[in-house]
Amino acid sequence: MLKTGKLFVLILAVMTSLTGCEKNVDPPKPYGAIPSERQMAWHEMETYAFIHFTTNTFTDLEWGYGDESTEIFNPTDFNADQIIGTLAKAGFKGAIITAKHHDGFCLWPTEYTEHSVKNSPWKDGKGDVVREISDACKRHGIKFGVYLSPWDRNHAEYGNEKYISYYQDQLKELLTNYGDVFEIWFDGANGGDGYYGGSKESRKIDRSSYYQWEKVWETVRELQPNANIFSDAGPDLRWIGNEHGHAKDSCWATYTPEARDGESKAYAGTTKYWVGEYGTENGKFWIPAETDVSIRPGWFYHASEDDKVKTLEHLLDIYFASVGNGTSLNLNVPPDRTGQIHETDSVRLMEFKAYLDKAFANNLFKGCKVKASYSRGTAYSAKNLVDNNVDSYWATGDEQKSASIEFKLDRNTEINCIVLQEYIQLGQRITDFTVEVWENNQWKEVADGSTIGYKKIVRFDSTTTNAVKVNIKNALACPVLSKVAAFTIPEMNE
Repeated sequence: MLKTGKLFVLILAVMTSLTGCEKNVDPPKPYGAIPSERQMAWHEMETYAFIHFTTNTFTDLEWGYGDESTEIFNPTDFNADQIIGTLAKAGFKGAIITAKHHDGFCLWPTEYTEHSVKNSPWKDGKGDVVREISDACKRHGIKFGVYLSPWDRNHAEYGNEKYISYYQDQLKELLTNYGDVFEIWFDGANGGDGYYGGSKESRKIDRSSYYQWEKVWETVRELQPNANIFSDAGPDLRWIGNEHGHAKDSCWATYTPEARDGESKAYAGTTKYWVGEYGTENGKFWIPAETDVSIRPGWFYHASEDDKVKTLEHLLDIYFASVGNGTSLNLNVPPDRTGQIHETDSVRLMEFKAYLDKAFANNLFKGCKVKASYSRGTAYSAKNLVDNNVDSYWATGDEQKSASIEFKLDRNTEINCIVLQEYIQLGQRITDFTVEVWENNQWKEVADGSTIGYKKIVRFDSTTTNAVKVNIKNALACPVLSKVAAFTIPEMNE
């Protein structure tokens, strides 16, 4: 028979094991694909901007044909500090310049073609848009990225092997002469009608093999190892699959690119891009989605669209459907013909920033009482969700795929928004969750959702309560959350 003291110790040990309160337990093992360091740095940016600017700005086109004269490019008052400074004040963490669009005109004085700013009247051919944007990014403390269209409707050799060497040479120029690059952007618009050095015709290519994408990726990795490569198929970032600015409620950062019918491999322009809206549950690779959309109907500036700049309400819908569903937001803000961001766009961006600052200024869960139905141990307790430390997290035991977490406030408080973040360094896991509030002496469900990933923003009708419960209903492996926050976000007219 056990003595009383020994029996107490045994009972305590059993209870500790059952409740998961033991101190020295191993952390959860990573589940599935996980992000690289460069991808984590990208996740933490959340918002950045596209800058579409080229001859199209002056011809009023969206896709130049390739026969545009270099004389057309002549901004009257180009100001990189106004462009980048505006974006920085709006809260964007980076900017991606269209160094070359499909028309083939180059915004830097490339060594490999005469179809560039060096033969334009702007600054008497001495200017370099890419240089000025890159330098302005450094001055204003945001990251710099480049877009280099694989399709070139101007180049005479497009469609043969010589063009591939040309494209590689230009890529190397951009990746070696302008400092650190956080993202290199490749799209799938390639092959078709063009000017092609004077030969107006349609040229088709094998999109799966022509560009030698594997070699392109190797060049990026060699010259800019911290740069994320974007395309329909990654390998670092994928397209969300639409240009409306919306991700799905179920949006996985894991992804297995699939080639379209008739294509030999999934690359830019050959992938089933529509799958990108959801990603792939248990996907082979960590290839999170970027949501790209323009602040105007078009990607390039058109004076006829000055009264069609997206409203604040529209921009916020985009934000909550992109960043709020675990993707990044790449918002295009095109400079006008002066070479600056138009006043209407600038005002809207400042409104956007002011709203978000106000909405997320006060985390109502900061320092509140919190408890979970299951915890892995004291090192992974629920209090980690409200400690404002991105490196700490709550987790359950390995066999526990569901749990509830209660947040208790000191007094009744108006709440209409919950923000959740998984500790994605260990993989994306959660597939189903709900949010409940304590109302009339019972729990009332106010929201539900599917995936969480890097960040999930859940909005619901304002309610006054002193307690909130988050129910993780299912996960692919033990749930691992780094943060849960609550807010009272303002109505549009406030």
